[in-house]
Amino acid sequence: MEPRVLWTPSASFRNNSNLTQYADWLKQKLGLSFNDYSSLWKWSVEFPADFWKSISDYFGIIHHSPYKSVMSDDAMPHTKWFEGSTLNYAEHVFRNANKENPAILFQSERHTLSATTWQELEQKTAALQQFFLQQGIRPGDRIAGYLPCIPEATICLLAALSLGAVWTSCSPDFGSGSVMDRFQQVEPSILIAVDGYTYNGKRFDRKEDVRKIAASIPSLKKTVLVPYLDKGLQVDTWSNTVLWDDVIRPVKEPLRFIPVAFDHPAWILYSSGTTGMPKAITHSHGGVLLEHYKYLVLQNDVKKGEHFFWFTTTGWMMWNFINAALLAGATIVLYDGSPGYPGLDVLWKLAETASVQHFGTSAPYIMACKKSGISPEHSFNLSALRSVSSTGSPLPPEGFEYVYENIKKDVWLCSMSGGTDVCTAFVGGNPWAPVYEGEIQGRALGCELYAYDDDGNAMEDEVGEMVIAKAMPSMPVFFWNDPGFKKYNESYFDTYAGVWRHGDWVKITPRGGVVILGRSDATLNRQGVRIGTAEVYRAIDNISQVKDSLVVNIEQPGGGDYMPLFVVMKEGEKLSDEVKLSIKNTLRSACSPRHVPDEIIETEDIPYTISGKKMETPVKKILMGKPAEKSVNRGSVRNPESLAFFIRFAQTINDRK
Repeated sequence: MEPRVLWTPSASFRNNSNLTQYADWLKQKLGLSFNDYSSLWKWSVEFPADFWKSISDYFGIIHHSPYKSVMSDDAMPHTKWFEGSTLNYAEHVFRNANKENPAILFQSERHTLSATTWQELEQKTAALQQFFLQQGIRPGDRIAGYLPCIPEATICLLAALSLGAVWTSCSPDFGSGSVMDRFQQVEPSILIAVDGYTYNGKRFDRKEDVRKIAASIPSLKKTVLVPYLDKGLQVDTWSNTVLWDDVIRPVKEPLRFIPVAFDHPAWILYSSGTTGMPKAITHSHGGVLLEHYKYLVLQNDVKKGEHFFWFTTTGWMMWNFINAALLAGATIVLYDGSPGYPGLDVLWKLAETASVQHFGTSAPYIMACKKSGISPEHSFNLSALRSVSSTGSPLPPEGFEYVYENIKKDVWLCSMSGGTDVCTAFVGGNPWAPVYEGEIQGRALGCELYAYDDDGNAMEDEVGEMVIAKAMPSMPVFFWNDPGFKKYNESYFDTYAGVWRHGDWVKITPRGGVVILGRSDATLNRQGVRIGTAEVYRAIDNISQVKDSLVVNIEQPGGGDYMPLFVVMKEGEKLSDEVKLSIKNTLRSACSPRHVPDEIIETEDIPYTISGKKMETPVKKILMGKPAEKSVNRGSVRNPESLAFFIRFAQTINDRK
């Protein structure tokens, strides 16, 4: 049965889309004619060199030196792109400078909405650039940020990129140990940090954490402290530390851009590090530049002067992505604080106040809004809103329905999925296509994505491993400190020869849509049938008494298995026999008898990574009897105290044997 169509682009929406302008350009310049997205996508993956050259030409990429070829014949992960070209990511940002629109709009729990003009952004970036030069920073040197999602972080990113320095950041909600695990790997020369932050109305002092982090990095030349909590902060007793305001005093020298090789590192992102040291995933100037132009402009339809918001922290790739909207000439809207303080409607209020055209969030936030019963459409003026984007985990069909019933009836829901690995989305928005309930609209241009069976055969309308068959420019150039690409190959190429396995279950529908069913490495292999955890969570979301849940399946000797479901109850609710029966009946009818857990257990909390993903695999390892210290890196856990319950529960499993 075909799912419901929830939205269809009007003729005007389609004709005025950036994708239509690009298609018209292809016809005029290259004589290529595409009447539908499927044929355009097919061309983009069958002729990747032609496609990526067209992206470079269409967006007027500034190549300071010519490239010899678009892509080499080397197999992933050694494919070379635009060899010979030199360019600079930040240069492309600042060519959008104008006096009509602000560059940044910012709000936090403590600050009302304020604007940063392009002129202010350029002046402060130039001042910070001069400071970096005074400290001897050269292309390739690393600069680290321990910063919230504030304008100062954007300035740091752009100043680093302008010089060809390599940016890396962690959010201040990371503890010092977790930050040291990341920054020590890449040996930064400069650390820029806040003295603390506010979350849920509470102040969190981070001065001692900053001292610990700085003292643990032998390569560090200087620390820049941003007085975010205490404007009167002094650094007289700090070693090699200066204040932010002293660094960004106006300078005479204009902002300049150092051209670097296409594959020169731009920034380093980190894997979650749930079971070991986080991998330092390194992206290139040219690779992310082309990808961000392609996705934000063509797939997300961001236009000059529009306001682009995404709720994120600097520890998540979506922070890099929101800053990339500056490439499209958009105004980026930043928010620092809890999305639930003082209520879950705080971000929708921001959407009204900041006249947001593109609103980005996570699937858990949308589902939390649904469960809370709020209706932004009836509470706020969202007339400016054109699109809602969701990522981080699969958005179930009920989430799609909620968007159209309670947020805006004529909004474009362009759910997307990608990852830190490529700093973009593999699948996502398509302004030419309808939105079907529960489906991401399609595969992104230039991304040859399939669902593979165990033998490496592509399937349609069946669940399989998500794979990418051809290289993309924004794939990592390498992992930092990974000689011989050992970690890189183990991460993506250990299952299918020469093909990137991403680690998600995916289904390509007959309509060209995409359904993500959760991480394949946390698969519930139940009596020989593989079940995506997202199916279970989708069903549990319909149980009004349950706040959150986590499910794992433990294979046992002799071919049996044990599948417990852990639930967090809403305040005032109990896990009664009636609720347990409701959960079982819901899973049986919505999914199958195989989805019904062997046991339902109440817990006070579910462990999440710092980036907000449920930690299914570490919990499974703990329950299988593996020592906790070998199952999970506590520094990667947003709420490490939640693990204590599962460690105790593992002992009860052992006692039953």
